Amino acid sequence: MPEPETSGLLAEQLLRLTRKLHRAQKLHLEPLGITPAQSRLLRTVAHTDEPPRMADLAQRLEVVPRAVTTLVDALEAHGSVRRVPDPTNRRVVRVELTDTGRSTLRALHDARRAAAEDILAPLSPEQREVLGGLLDTLSTAHGRHC
Repeated sequence: MPEPETSGLLAEQLLRLTRKLHRAQKLHLEPLGITPAQSRLLRTVAHTDEPPRMADLAQRLEVVPRAVTTLVDALEAHGSVRRVPDPTNRRVVRVELTDTGRSTLRALHDARRAAAEDILAPLSPEQREVLGGLLDTLSTAHGRHC
């Protein structure tokens, strides 16, 4: 079992790396005019079988419905999503991607990849493979969950 100091140090290193990755992603997202939160919403909409309801988005993103409204407003102004009525219940609003939204998603994917490359640049291909294996182990472990 690792020493508590080692676990604390590793946790701190992971937090620093996460913050560094977020900063790099934010830098790469800025030219697209999209915030990280808007990016998450776009990806969430893209990975649903049918246009999600606003309430579904709030639940999936683990935010209050008002936050989703603000994000959708901004993305609608950007031209990336549009509100559409639910075909079975006119009181329900769904959110769907536009062609601009699909293009934006491709650009977001490229921006996230560039940010990751910025972070991973010092590592050799072998080190990247080891890191990937370690991260897979950590992310699929069935221990205690936060």
